[in-house]
Amino acid sequence: MAIASFFFSQSTPFFSHCNNPSLPPHPTLIFLPFKLKICTFSTTHFVHTTATAISAYRDGGSSSGSGGGSGNRGSGGGDEDEERGRNREEAMVALAEDGRWLESLPEDLAAAVSAGRVPGSIMRRFFQMEQSVVLRWLLKFRGFRERLLADDLFLAKLLIESGVIIFTKAAAELKRRKENFKKELDFVVANVVTGIVTGFLLVWFPAPTVSLRPPLALSAGPIAKLFYGCPDNAFQVALPGISYTLLQRIGAIVLNGAKLFVVGTSASLVGTVITNALINVKNAVNKTFSAQTENLPVISTSVAHGVYMVVISNIRYQVLAGIIEQRILEPLLHRNKLILTAAYFTVRTANTYWGSLLWVDFARWVGVQKKKD
Repeated sequence: MAIASFFFSQSTPFFSHCNNPSLPPHPTLIFLPFKLKICTFSTTHFVHTTATAISAYRDGGSSSGSGGGSGNRGSGGGDEDEERGRNREEAMVALAEDGRWLESLPEDLAAAVSAGRVPGSIMRRFFQMEQSVVLRWLLKFRGFRERLLADDLFLAKLLIESGVIIFTKAAAELKRRKENFKKELDFVVANVVTGIVTGFLLVWFPAPTVSLRPPLALSAGPIAKLFYGCPDNAFQVALPGISYTLLQRIGAIVLNGAKLFVVGTSASLVGTVITNALINVKNAVNKTFSAQTENLPVISTSVAHGVYMVVISNIRYQVLAGIIEQRILEPLLHRNKLILTAAYFTVRTANTYWGSLLWVDFARWVGVQKKKD
């Protein structure tokens, strides 16, 4: 009991030592993230349990990192191992500061902490976001968890993109079509409906993430291994202990392009079918309306939109999320979240409006939406 009392009474200097980079690291000064039953253990049991847990933490943490990383470990060598060891210690200290233990985390996040892929700053961000009812619910889903841990304003970006896409697309359609806006209203409706569906995914797919993917199967082929190690954004900043090769960053563009082709084609297919249905209803009600409008080509329009998503939208949103936002705006404005959110709103509104203009030009250029006289 005396030892337990001393252990807990010394918590303040313990944390001061761990957080002070000027002091040499001490292998025994690691606060273990589990609850101790201080009413029933003896001195011998306490020392034995502590030593065993420290050994398990160090050995298990380093061994579990071999399969779960998303970066390339071949070129990093000892430097990456050292960074991952530092990540583990920082994450464990963050857990102790919040009074948490490893088993209280989601399984994939706990595995990433043990593997040294999550630094202390990411853990503190996780604890802060758990204070919000909405974010705590979203953190239950791995897709949101990976993106929110990498960017605590990801949800704001998602809402911004979804909110402005209707107005910016309509404004862009009006600017490009001008006096033909009413005559080409069928095109406008198809483009806006498609934009709403794809807008969400254009934020989702290229968003930087903290990879929490499970380890790759040992039987996986070389192509699967290549794409497994790719970041979600070709330009995203790599966390300490993680590195990406040039080939993996190029692979991120290819992989996202494939996803966006499928999504863009499918969304355009749905939007075009809905638009054609509306046109047919109007034709049945108003016979004069049929002289001004005709059904849109479903297959060619859908494929054209899928190609547009791959060639134009993919690169545009990768650059927006990975360079403009993460590498430029966030370092400059990270101290003021309100101003940073306003900056995100501005650049994303401009990007969505520009993309709408580009789609009208692209659709006319490939011939799926011809200008009406």
